[in-house]
Amino acid sequence: MPDYDALREAMVDTQVRPSDVTKLPIIEALLAVPREEFVPAALRSAAYVGENLTLAPARTVLEPRTFAKMLEAIDLGPGDLVLDLGCGLGYSAAVMARMADAVVAVEEDAAMAREAQTLLGEQGADNVAVEQAPLAEGAAQHGPYDAIVVEGAVEQIPQAIADQLKEGGRIVALFMEGTLGVVRIGWKVEGTLSWRFLFNAGAPVLPGFARAPEFQF
Repeated sequence: MPDYDALREAMVDTQVRPSDVTKLPIIEALLAVPREEFVPAALRSAAYVGENLTLAPARTVLEPRTFAKMLEAIDLGPGDLVLDLGCGLGYSAAVMARMADAVVAVEEDAAMAREAQTLLGEQGADNVAVEQAPLAEGAAQHGPYDAIVVEGAVEQIPQAIADQLKEGGRIVALFMEGTLGVVRIGWKVEGTLSWRFLFNAGAPVLPGFARAPEFQF
């Protein structure tokens, strides 16, 4: 049986720290949460590799480097209410729950949402609420949010999601622009999102976050 504790430490030492992720709460959370528990049994042996892990079509667990760098940029703190869009089986929510006040994790797939709730409960993440709903609708009933983290790629951020971010809040997302993926952080200033480039990465575009096709006449 793999030594998951050793694999977790190796993930942090070889994928996360060398990627300029230095905040101690992030390192501690990544070392504490058993990533292998939040992937299907068939993927457990690959839980700590440096690549995205496919859960279902257009659904993925982001590679450790990408996820950690997103957390470094968004800088979660003890008072933050976080919206986690596309939580899958709950890994991202379990990590962020160790840094934030509370996490609302949204998953569109009903079976994954149920399993996420079970796994998070087993890990003692009692400050996470899992909502089964279309990802592009978010969970406005629990907002507005201090921070929003999108667990997959987007081509655009729906207005319904932008509206759930507090004034002065921040959002991090991976934008696919053709074959190029660009992670950006946005701040809400006077009701408008202002974006800044962070780094390059890649992932499937989440349902509801694709740009509407343009009709040509």
